[in-house]
Amino acid sequence: MKNVFKSIVAVTVLALNFSVNAQTQKSENSVLWEVSGNGLVKPSYLFGTIHMICGKDFVMKPKATDAFSKTSKLALEVNMGDIEELKIVQQAAMGKEPLSKTLSPKQIAQLEDVLKSNGGLTLAQVDSYTLETVMSLLFMKSFGCADLKFYEVEFLAKAKESNKPIVGLEKAAEQLDFLNKSFTDDELLAYLQKINANMSDTMIKDYANEDIDSLYAMTTDKELMSVRTKKILLDNRNINWLKIMPEMMRKESVFFAVGAAHLAGEVGVINLLKKAGYTVKPIMN
Repeated sequence: MKNVFKSIVAVTVLALNFSVNAQTQKSENSVLWEVSGNGLVKPSYLFGTIHMICGKDFVMKPKATDAFSKTSKLALEVNMGDIEELKIVQQAAMGKEPLSKTLSPKQIAQLEDVLKSNGGLTLAQVDSYTLETVMSLLFMKSFGCADLKFYEVEFLAKAKESNKPIVGLEKAAEQLDFLNKSFTDDELLAYLQKINANMSDTMIKDYANEDIDSLYAMTTDKELMSVRTKKILLDNRNINWLKIMPEMMRKESVFFAVGAAHLAGEVGVINLLKKAGYTVKPIMN
């Protein structure tokens, strides 16, 4: 269970990547983008991650390691290298009351059905967790492998090896607050029913092709989230990041690693950076 807790930040962010919005322009196929111009002395880089992936599918391409080596700081959505941040997430994984006491009989029946069909779990096994934590566990199980790897963890290791500072674009408490405000229990239970191996397989294929538009299109399923949820979990966070990224890039070259679903779209980080006056171009293979 210790390893599960260590993975909650990454998995929670993965869950945050599903949204509802219209794609307004076609992006080029790349998960790595160079950010230059607008007064920057050196370029920074924006890398879109798939927060978890089976070991057999994990690939760290040379273009990513090369860009990383040119930067002097690593910026993640949340600084997973900060033990205090991890403690906050671990504490939040546990519910204040058992699910069996906070959910209605109908909701409990729905949860038990989802656990049985998708996770092979029982209510007793997850009763002390929050529904958000259950969502994270089901995402992990949907990949169908025991050797999950996390791009954020790989970049963390590289940063520590090279004594590169690590920062977060938001605090763990903020990220958890976004999630808590986004869903009702009924919405989360409906969401849990959508998590399956086909979803994970499609996501892995799109990521291997570096097709950020397809990844984004997958997240636009109106059956997954409301417009309100999308605004809280994607748009508002992207806008908040753009308030601090410029100052970070003015001071030094930064390697930003965030969920790939944050890149594309009208309120995606790529488009927001362009609107702010930066030159943002894909780094191809």
